[in-house]
Amino acid sequence: MQFKRLKEVTLTTFFGNIPTLFFGVKLRNLIYKTLFRRIGRSVYIQNGVDFIACESIEIGNGVHIFKNARLDAKGNINNQIIIGDGVALEQGVNIGALNDTSIHIDNNTFIGNNVCIAGPGNLVIGKNCLIAANCGIFANNHIFSDPTIAIAAQGVTRVGITIEDDCWLGHAVTVLDGVTIGKGSVIGAGSVVTKNIPPYSVAIGVPAKVIKKRINSGKEVSNTQRNLFVV
Repeated sequence: MQFKRLKEVTLTTFFGNIPTLFFGVKLRNLIYKTLFRRIGRSVYIQNGVDFIACESIEIGNGVHIFKNARLDAKGNINNQIIIGDGVALEQGVNIGALNDTSIHIDNNTFIGNNVCIAGPGNLVIGKNCLIAANCGIFANNHIFSDPTIAIAAQGVTRVGITIEDDCWLGHAVTVLDGVTIGKGSVIGAGSVVTKNIPPYSVAIGVPAKVIKKRINSGKEVSNTQRNLFVV
């Protein structure tokens, strides 16, 4: 195990920092095939991307991963991070799994700059989703019921999060543990999602509340409300 980790650190550090313009992408794809559980065709990984526990990470075809992203699957052999075909992870995206955690980002989903996606609860983001910059998707909650014990020592709950296909989360949305966001929903910028959102809903606020449905509704979103939806 120590040798495997040493090999991973050595290869990802050396090849991960070769500038993109100097054949870095092709070299990384060639070498990373020996480290990852799976890496597909036509994958574009810029320099400066950090990978931990590559044997638990799958990357599909046509994936783009930009500088300073971090994928951390360490924990145990049940961990996995699965990145589907055509997914784009912009600069500074941080995806972290803990023990017994599965994080799956499905095909053709866009994850914006500095988004944080974290277990240990299982987490699924569907196909064709748009997750704008600075969103936080956290499939855990700290237990703090006993004031005589440090919060860090009380453990966490882990229910899990599901964001179904074709959802759009605006800038700096926070999604908390135990939430399902239904297919085709739109969440306004800065909202905090604490409860399930039905399919094809438009929701805004802290906590997020549904203000209209995208289908079978005569209501219009005002100009002020439109400004809340920013990628």
